Order: sequence, then structure tokens, then C-alpha cells
Amino acid sequence: QRQMCIRDSSMTIQKQFASLRGNYLASIAEELESHITELLVEEGVSRVDRVSARAKEVDSFLRKSENTNDDGSQKYSNPFVQIQDQIGARVTVFFQSDVDRVSSLLVNKYFRSIEYVDKIPDTDWEFGYFGRHFILALPTDVMPESFEEIDGLPQFFELQIKTLFQHAWSEANHDLGYKKPDGEEPEQLKRRLAFASAQAWGADRIFQELHSEVGD
Repeated sequence: QRQMCIRDSSMTIQKQFASLRGNYLASIAEELESHITELLVEEGVSRVDRVSARAKEVDSFLRKSENTNDDGSQKYSNPFVQIQDQIGARVTVFFQSDVDRVSSLLVNKYFRSIEYVDKIPDTDWEFGYFGRHFILALPTDVMPESFEEIDGLPQFFELQIKTLFQHAWSEANHDLGYKKPDGEEPEQLKRRLAFASAQAWGADRIFQELHSEVGD
């Protein structure tokens, strides 16, 4: 009986989010991408490789909604309110100094920040994911008309700001980290991924140093 209730609840969440995504979230993400791009252009920020925004995929939202705490209880009692990355945006920049500039500009001047996380490895001896993540309030500029009357629309979005090397490594790691080459032990795969991360970190640092020496 409990398994049937869980399955029915998952199907309901899946249908509700699929409807919300198709009717509103995808178009809000498009508006958000254009909005952020226009802000950066107006501010004269030129060293941006790409601005992108997307609505979370239905399967990804469903999996996250089913997450549990250590004691086995449901992590999200109301996933439509509590999951804050239903819409995600990313700004990919050339140099590490651009991460600081774009972060300061967007977060301090144009958006209301709710949460901030600077992603770094746990120790100086580890190499892994680097990036800057913010949870920001969605601006009314990107919302549909009469959005206050639409049930279930998120109030926040996640913004990631990364360098090209940080983005490239995280995308590759996300794909490769879930796979295991034939005949390779997990420890060896982790070491190879750590080596690739160290190379990306070093390349980021060298390009930043060269940019600082040469100037704009």
C-alpha cells in the first residue's frame, strides 16, 4: 500500500511538473537568458563566452523530489516550492577575474541573492569541481503576465558563473563520473579525473596570469 502511494505521488509530481515546464518554465528560461545577456551587453562586459538558461528536465526534477534525508524521511515535503533550481542559468567567462566581475555585477546590482555557494574541493590536496553558484530571486521582467495568479511557479533560479575550463571539466566529469571503463578500478578512474581537474585548474591559472600581465 505504501509503495502504491509513493508511486502515485511520483506520477502526480511528474505530470504537474511536465505541465508547468511546458507551459511556463521553458519560456521563462528563454526570457531569463535574454535578460542576463542584455544586462552584460549594457554593462560592456565583453569576455563572456556564453550565457545560457534552461528549465530543469522532468526526470531530473522527479529524481530530486524523491531525495531522502539520512533518517529515510522525504527531503522535500513540497518540491515545487523547495527545489530552487527548477530554472538554471549559466554565464561562462574567459578568465577567473571575470568570474568576480560578473558575480559582483549581476548579484549586487541587478538580482536579489538568496543563497551563495563557492564550490571548491574539500582540501588543497584535492582537485575537483570549482564554480560559483547563487540562488537568486526571479525578476518580474522574465515572468509571464499575471504570474501571481499561476500556481506552482518558482520564485527563484540558480545562477552558475564559471570559466571555460571549469565548465568544460564539470561537463566532462558529470558524464564520465557515472561510467567506468572496462577493467578499470574506481580508484584509478578517480585519479584520472583528478589529474584532468588539476590540468584544468592549472590552465585557468596560467591564462589568468597571462591576461593580468598583458592587460585588457
